Order: sequence, then structure tokens, then C-alpha cells
Amino acid sequence: MTDWTHHYATRASRMAASEIRELLKLLDQPDIISFAGGIPDPDLFPKAEIARAYAEVLNDPERSAAALQYSVSEGYAPLRAWLAGYMGDLGVPCAPENILITNGSQQGLDFIGKLFISPGDTVLVSWPTYLGALQAFNSYEPRFDVLPGPENNRSAGSYGPPGGGGAKFGYVMPEFQNPTGSSLNLAERETLLDAAEAMDIPLVEDSAYETLRYDGERVPSLLALAAARSGGIDACKVLYMGTFSKSIVPALRVGWIAAPRAVIDKLVLMKQASDLHVSTLNQIVMYEVASRILGEHTAQIREVYRARRDATLAALAAFMPPGVSWTPPEGGMFIWLTLPEVIDGAALLERCIKEARVAFVPGAAFFADRSGRNTIRLSFSLNPEAKAAEGVRRIAAMIRTVLAGQ
Repeated sequence: MTDWTHHYATRASRMAASEIRELLKLLDQPDIISFAGGIPDPDLFPKAEIARAYAEVLNDPERSAAALQYSVSEGYAPLRAWLAGYMGDLGVPCAPENILITNGSQQGLDFIGKLFISPGDTVLVSWPTYLGALQAFNSYEPRFDVLPGPENNRSAGSYGPPGGGGAKFGYVMPEFQNPTGSSLNLAERETLLDAAEAMDIPLVEDSAYETLRYDGERVPSLLALAAARSGGIDACKVLYMGTFSKSIVPALRVGWIAAPRAVIDKLVLMKQASDLHVSTLNQIVMYEVASRILGEHTAQIREVYRARRDATLAALAAFMPPGVSWTPPEGGMFIWLTLPEVIDGAALLERCIKEARVAFVPGAAFFADRSGRNTIRLSFSLNPEAKAAEGVRRIAAMIRTVLAGQ
């Protein structure tokens, strides 16, 4: 076989398979209880509303002709206008020109990496952070450093100037972070904005789980706070990424970026060169469904996920041995476990799959330096309460076995 290695660009050496995508294959094995994939429960998808919207569009000759044709790269105009209103409800007055529709929020991460990162630049991320962001940015050959925050008190000046290896931008999930489930409170958000301003860098705000709050009061987004400080979205340095994948359905691949118009204009050029536009038909269907049912539907799925989170937390309290700690999230899909130092999460996963038929994600995948070997991530979105309790019991039993040296 041909050895293609020397033909690839240097960035190809930084591409690696996602542990999570590989673990999702375990979902096809019915005897495994999986806490691995951070994915919504398909039983909660609004299938009837989606089918109705497709039928309405395709059975209308004029609308179907537009839906099945090429379209503008910025996105379907009524959807962008609706999203501008949605962002306004979140405290960010903006216009449709501040919105770009992307092929899921993952494409938004790739575009932002392509737009901002030169080889050797430093991207600031939480430690740990979302694996998909590390993968998207890694192709553009950056360094990673720790984002200022509750676990890092470094001064803004210690990062160096933007460019030339200094901090280029910060990536943050302020709401129910993947993987830890933690959120930034208002004071922490203000402090992060202060640090970004001192460093003169943008912040990329990934709000994939914004609609999935189960407890506590909503905290203004970084974009809302920054826009209020600077006098509007076009004068601030926060790029907001949203998605319908967790609130409606992932398969339509409809996400968006809300940002200053100068940035959106550049991102539109990337969209044109990448895939021209998101499926027009899917955008129209998403607009019809989201504009009709988003509030009611997300209220229903929050009720289900809240019960599953509570059952998982109760099982952790009931079964886990001393020395294991975890985050109690106010929303989202994830609980983060820190194990005794002697336990390696990847080795524990291997034994759990083989001997206990239960899966999760080892925590090292979420660290840019592959540290955090004694951490694991549990996703509670898929497992009903009884199944979640049994899965936690199995993991806890395996941890006890490992600690006992068996």
C-alpha cells in the first residue's frame, strides 16, 4: 500500500480520532450501559413536528423550489431574523447581519480556528475543556494554555502579547461545561471579561447547553455582558456559538455564530469556500419547528434530564467509595468524577467494558496535555433513572475492586 504520510500537510500529524466518537459505537451493544456519549435522547426528538414541517415545505411548489435550491451563505433569512430576536431575549440586541448559520456548532469552531489561529499561536482553554474544540483548533497548529478562571489565578500579563506565540483568543463554555458540568457565576464571567480586555483578545463563548438549565437562575451570557460594557455587539470582542442540536435535534446540523459584523463578514467568506451554505431545506424546517415549539419542547426535555441527573447523583452518593468526588451540575448533560490518584480512567474503562458492561469517557481526553488521568466523565442524558443507578453501581463496584488490588 502507498505510504501517504509524506504527502500530508504538517497539520495532519496533529489529527487524532475522538475517543468519544469511538465509544459511541458501544451504543449498538444492547447489554452495555453507556454514560459515554453526550448526546440527546432520541425518544425526546419532536419527530411529528419535524415531519409536519418537511411536508408543509415540500408540498408547496414555491417553497419547495427555494428549499431544494442553492442559497446564500449567510443562512436562511427568516431563521437569521428569528435568531436575532432570540439573542435579543438573551440580552444581546443584534441584527440578522450579526448571525451566520453553520453546519452545527462544530463547523463554527473550525471556522474560528481557521480565522484566528496562525501556527504557534496560543489558544486559552479551560483545563479540562471540550474535546471537539481541541480537535477543531489543533489542525491550525496552536499551543494551548490555561484560561484565566476559578482554577487559574495567573495575571493577564503572564501570557504574552497576542500573536507571535502569545494568547490569541480564549475558548470557554460558561454554562454547564462539557466535560465538567460546571458553570461560571456572574463574578467569574466579569473577571474573565476583564482578563480578556487586559490581554486584548477575543473570547469564544460556546453555549451548546444554554437551554438545559435545571436549577438556579440564568446568568447573562458573556456576549450580553460584553455588549453592555462596550455599547453593542459590533463593539465587543465576544463570539457566541449556539446550536439546536441539544434543544431540538442534532441531525439537521443547524448551529449559528452571533458576532460583530466585521467578523461575520470574514466567516461568510469561509462558508462560501467550505460548503456554500447549510442545507436550505434543513434550515427552513428548523426555523418552522424552533419558532413554533422551542420553549415548550425544551421545558419538556429539561424535566426528563433533570430526573436523570438527580438519579445519577443519588446513585453516586449511595455507591461510590471514599476518595471519589464529583460535580453536581445545575444543567447540561455531564457529571465529572475525580478518582483516587492510583486509578487511571482509561484502564478503568477497559475493565468496566469487559467485566461490568458499562462505559464512560476517560477524563484525559479533555486535557490539552493529556493529564487528568484519574478523572472520568459521565453523561446522564440517555439513561432512565433505574438504568443510571445500576450503571453507577457497576462503576463503583469496579473502582472498589481496583482499589482492593484485584
